[in-house]
Amino acid sequence: MKFEKSCGAVVFRRKENAIEYLVIKHKNGNHWGFPKGHVEKNETEHETALREVKEEAGIDVRLLEGFRSNMEYSPKEGIVKEVVYFIGEAIDEDVVCQLEEIEDFKWLGIEDAIKILSYGNSKSLLVRVNEFLD
Repeated sequence: MKFEKSCGAVVFRRKENAIEYLVIKHKNGNHWGFPKGHVEKNETEHETALREVKEEAGIDVRLLEGFRSNMEYSPKEGIVKEVVYFIGEAIDEDVVCQLEEIEDFKWLGIEDAIKILSYGNSKSLLVRVNEFLD
């Protein structure tokens, strides 16, 4: 059994007393989700999450303390993947997608974000993030 680990962040911004979330469309798999990627040698989970958000969306975020969520799934037979997510508050909002991996992005409110997310575990993660921010 091969084990893989990725880290990422659910990125948000505050707009006129509302919260908007950054959702991205991954070219690989053609699905909507959040920025994430493989942990590189000697990186901490936080370092990976910050790097991946910067690489995939071109923005810097500040990770909030007190939230860490992990999920496990099997993308292929013989592989177990753990993904750890944090909450990232956008420092800048000018998203520039990494063209090799990301097809599109949207800033959406909670209801619209839940509708567009491709997987149930991403939807439940977003609900937990939204509750944490409340």
